[in-house]
Amino acid sequence: MKNHPQKQKKVLVALSGGIDSAVSAYLLLKQGYEVEAAFMKNWSSTAGLKVNECPWLQDRQDALRVAAFLRIPLHTLDFEKQYEKKVLNYFFKEYAAGRTPNPDVMCNKEIKFKLLYNWATKRGFDYLATGHYARNSSKQ
Repeated sequence: MKNHPQKQKKVLVALSGGIDSAVSAYLLLKQGYEVEAAFMKNWSSTAGLKVNECPWLQDRQDALRVAAFLRIPLHTLDFEKQYEKKVLNYFFKEYAAGRTPNPDVMCNKEIKFKLLYNWATKRGFDYLATGHYARNSSKQ
């Protein structure tokens, strides 16, 4: 029986352009994973901003620089319509009802760990990584 080399595991890193996700991508590369990155465009409107600028273009530019430095592909995914429907509409509905909604929780649930996860699995990625801190443990 021949020894077949183990298939290199593919990881999609949600690359925001910030230091945490950049370091995650770097560490995964150093550990031998096949790494690609995804930048999620969730919002671009400038309506209601004090400064007439939404930083998504700068964030994407930062993500492009990181990906180029690490020599990994970067996919830009436009989730703007889904973000408005699932996150912003939820936020305004809850706020109007007198509650204090947390849009980040809904974004994680509906966008990052639903849409992005589904996008990654459909393209054969074994893992999805972010720059967020987590501990993986199990009780024996």
